[in-house]
Amino acid sequence: MSLKSILAAKGDEVVSIDFTDDLAAAAKLLTKHRIGALVVLGVEGRLAGILSERDIVRAMAESGSSTALLLPVAQVMTRNVSTCDVNDPISSVMDRMTKGRFRHMPVLDNDRLAGMISIGDVLKRHIETIREHVHQLEVSLTEFDLMRL
Repeated sequence: MSLKSILAAKGDEVVSIDFTDDLAAAAKLLTKHRIGALVVLGVEGRLAGILSERDIVRAMAESGSSTALLLPVAQVMTRNVSTCDVNDPISSVMDRMTKGRFRHMPVLDNDRLAGMISIGDVLKRHIETIREHVHQLEVSLTEFDLMRL
């Protein structure tokens, strides 16, 4: 199972922000789209970082809320972004997100931004897969029981 199935179901829209915008603009985008993180685009639209609600809260705690909201996204964003490939197995991505303690990850396809996934997306698909396996086992058990009669 790969991330392609998740992106096919949820879509490949990625809400992004320019690294020069301020945190107030970022907070408005997060609220408008009801999401927890934004992809930060730099020069030529390349992935420059990721900005999460957590990053904004941290900036507000350090600088005060009114001052923090004026800060440029580039000053607060996470620069060392963990990404994954559309062909990566879901279990591998889930492990990386859990170990890294982050909830959002940009998905690349041939080094091009293909989408964004959350730990919720990954867990939902993982649970669906487990349910499918359980159902298959139940069917097999029923068939086995019928054969014994």
